[in-house]
Amino acid sequence: PSLVITAPNRPVGRKHILTPPPVKIWADTNNIECWQPEKPKDIIQKLQERNDDLYIVASYGYIVSQKLLDIPRLGVLNVHTSLLPKYRGASPIESAILAGDDETGSTIMQMTLGMDEGPIITQSQFPLESDILKPDLFHMLAHDGGKLLAQILPEYVAGKCTRIEQDHVAASYCGKISKSDGDITHDDDITRDRKYRAYYGWPGTFIFDGDTRLKITDAE
Repeated sequence: PSLVITAPNRPVGRKHILTPPPVKIWADTNNIECWQPEKPKDIIQKLQERNDDLYIVASYGYIVSQKLLDIPRLGVLNVHTSLLPKYRGASPIESAILAGDDETGSTIMQMTLGMDEGPIITQSQFPLESDILKPDLFHMLAHDGGKLLAQILPEYVAGKCTRIEQDHVAASYCGKISKSDGDITHDDDITRDRKYRAYYGWPGTFIFDGDTRLKITDAE
């Protein structure tokens, strides 16, 4: 890439040390220009002046406006970590584990203004192991999505890809996860197991014994 855009540096840990995101570190290591705007709208004019051909978006976490989508000549591609139209929204990886799905995969889609509603360029799928933890699935999907993107880019740039409109009736949405979602005090065993695996790392899972909050650090 000729330019990388990622989130600003954020305080991390108990000492709140200002830390760059991994994408920023990678860009610096590879001598690639990197911007870290507070909001995408802050850089629209600068992007218009660059006149790039194509944008790739993956796990950015910000709303992308129509003005930004209209800039690149070949549009904007998104690497999404679910088999769209299933699990549109903020937490597709966690949602697949919570639902007990037996398969998952990656989708390369052309972004539109609607939340993960754009036409599908290509997809890949693989079995979802019943004991997988979120960090492991995250890394699997990151590698899978990157590989899928690299495979399809030459055809996409050459205009040889067929865009497949999503079945919007079959769509499901998943929202942002909060700390309170990790409370498994009153859940049954199946739900506890799925939440432990889906929320492993963050927000984590916990139970209450009276007023005492007990964090779950390992489970089977």
